[in-house]
Amino acid sequence: MVARAARAADLADLDAGVSDCFACPRLVEWREGVARTRRASFRDQEYWGRPVPGFGASDARIAILGLAPAAHGGNRTGRIFTGDRSGDVLFAALHRAGLANQPTSVAADDGLALRDIRIFSAVRCAPPDNKPTPQERDTCAPWLHREVSLIRPTLRVVVALGAFAWAAWWPVLRQVYGLRPPSPRPAFGHGAHWSGTAAPDLLGSYHVSQQNTFTGRLTPKMLDDVFDQAKQLAEVD
Repeated sequence: MVARAARAADLADLDAGVSDCFACPRLVEWREGVARTRRASFRDQEYWGRPVPGFGASDARIAILGLAPAAHGGNRTGRIFTGDRSGDVLFAALHRAGLANQPTSVAADDGLALRDIRIFSAVRCAPPDNKPTPQERDTCAPWLHREVSLIRPTLRVVVALGAFAWAAWWPVLRQVYGLRPPSPRPAFGHGAHWSGTAAPDLLGSYHVSQQNTFTGRLTPKMLDDVFDQAKQLAEVD
């Protein structure tokens, strides 16, 4: 898996490799089990049931780094943040920011297109209880590192959705940019901002999970502010 990630020539090659990964037995068993049993409301649909590759522009100036696909969202549809409530919130915000051509993301063939944005996750398989282990994060990291390296020429800002994604970014500095991560690590928080001299700026945002959006911990205005700042830092109109 490490070798296949490293030799991916472009994003299409990388996406194909991600989709064919079986490196984490617990995650393989879970994603495939969910795809077989299905949620009652989706019982007539065929689930993707595989790792979910990144999505968006190959010349992205802004990247969104998430935790992992949702069991009945990306794991069902085959596209990250697609077909679940988290995606409803995220893509509505990207549309308001002028970074998506439509405010909804319901299926991989729904016509959604992103401008200046690439979205991917630290772990590419849906995990039980939305909680991948640190070992699974580290096993999956070569896919993240190669994806960032492929968009490195244009990438200016990374928005980390949640503390897990925030922590997953620091090894990228060493593996992709050859930089020593800051010590101590900057603390995650909504609106947190770390700026490096030879790496993309890092912004923190609470995750767009129902737990955060339904309780008001993350509001549309808070998310809009993060993407406004990301656009300003990335010099995106």
